[in-house]
Amino acid sequence: MCSLQSLRRVCFTKKILNVKQSGVAICKLRAYSESGKQPSKTPLYDLHIKYGGKVVDFAGFLLPVQYSDQSVSASHLFTRKSASIFDVSHMLQTNVKGKDCIAWFESICPVDLKGMAVGSSSLTVFLNNKGGIIDDLIVTKVNNETLYIVSNAGRLDVDKEHMKETSEIFRKKGKDVNIEFWDVNQRGLIAVQGPKAAAAVQSLTDIQMNDLFFMTSRVGSVAGVPCRVTRCGYTGEDGVEISMAAGEAGLVTEALLQSDDVKLAGLGARDSLRLEAGLCLYGNDIDESVTPVEANLTWLISKPRRAEANFPGAEIILNQIKGGVSKRRVGIRMETGAPARKDALLKDAKTGEVVGKVTSGCPSPSLGGNVAMGYVAEALKKAGTDLLVNIRGKDAPCLVEKMPFVPSHYYVKK
Repeated sequence: MCSLQSLRRVCFTKKILNVKQSGVAICKLRAYSESGKQPSKTPLYDLHIKYGGKVVDFAGFLLPVQYSDQSVSASHLFTRKSASIFDVSHMLQTNVKGKDCIAWFESICPVDLKGMAVGSSSLTVFLNNKGGIIDDLIVTKVNNETLYIVSNAGRLDVDKEHMKETSEIFRKKGKDVNIEFWDVNQRGLIAVQGPKAAAAVQSLTDIQMNDLFFMTSRVGSVAGVPCRVTRCGYTGEDGVEISMAAGEAGLVTEALLQSDDVKLAGLGARDSLRLEAGLCLYGNDIDESVTPVEANLTWLISKPRRAEANFPGAEIILNQIKGGVSKRRVGIRMETGAPARKDALLKDAKTGEVVGKVTSGCPSPSLGGNVAMGYVAEALKKAGTDLLVNIRGKDAPCLVEKMPFVPSHYYVKK
């Protein structure tokens, strides 16, 4: 169960209660919650219970870690060879309108929205004034006066406040920016991921999937339901995220599950898939103390924005691009032994000196052995560098490896 330990660290207390509900075994973990609020149900909660989902409190939402029909590893491998549906309704969906919405968004992110085509999407980051990453997110340029944003559930309150405060500054200057946060009771969001995902969706939609390339977005119908379909995901595989009215999420999901090529998958497989794909988890691999350059995400700083140098933390980030950094996020591979978990110390193999730490790690169902990512001294970032990782008080050999660990299969325009 490679992902569960890291998920528990981030989101849960140590006590685990196993109970029976509606004849289905549900693993309920008491979550750490700063607000003390009861966890929210996503629009697919009843469906998770119906299909044997082992539900936990994750970032304030009740979501399945796995389902009773397959292990986390089996679910992971099924996604790589076929297609899986992940409930990602906990993510914050935001709709922004106004003739100044692009200027506002570029004031808080380093993305070149002005240069993006209508209907295209981009991964980007909210930055603080020190160049630290407030959150990572995907923004879609619906048109020149409308944006659609999907950001992390674990940063939901932070992101809301950040967008409200910065847009209010714009409005006080007479600018036209209006933000609408969609509650989980208003909109559902599912990710359909894997090599057979597009075909499964195509059988139910009027959108031409052959014309919907990676990081593009369209509005159409899926199973007769009005939806926004965006070609993206968090697994390294081809796939889409589908946003629809909360009340229709179950209908769309059930329609997709009629295919033998599609199964439900939970948080466990989602975590191991994203790690094999070399994708960051906010709060583990990136946070407000880390810049995009240190996180090996320099490509997020678009060339036009580097020239403009008018995004938060621009001076610090541009100096790092030019002059380098002291630490860098890297991939780590271990052929045998126990997996390296978050905060495990990384050491120079020759001197034994501590040179960094692991931020995410788990067994790799696709490759065998274990994969991880973490930060090391800049001089040790090169693929092939021998390191040691301290696991349960003992040093084990590991190797810096290029990410992604498994090839990506995004549907890109050739």
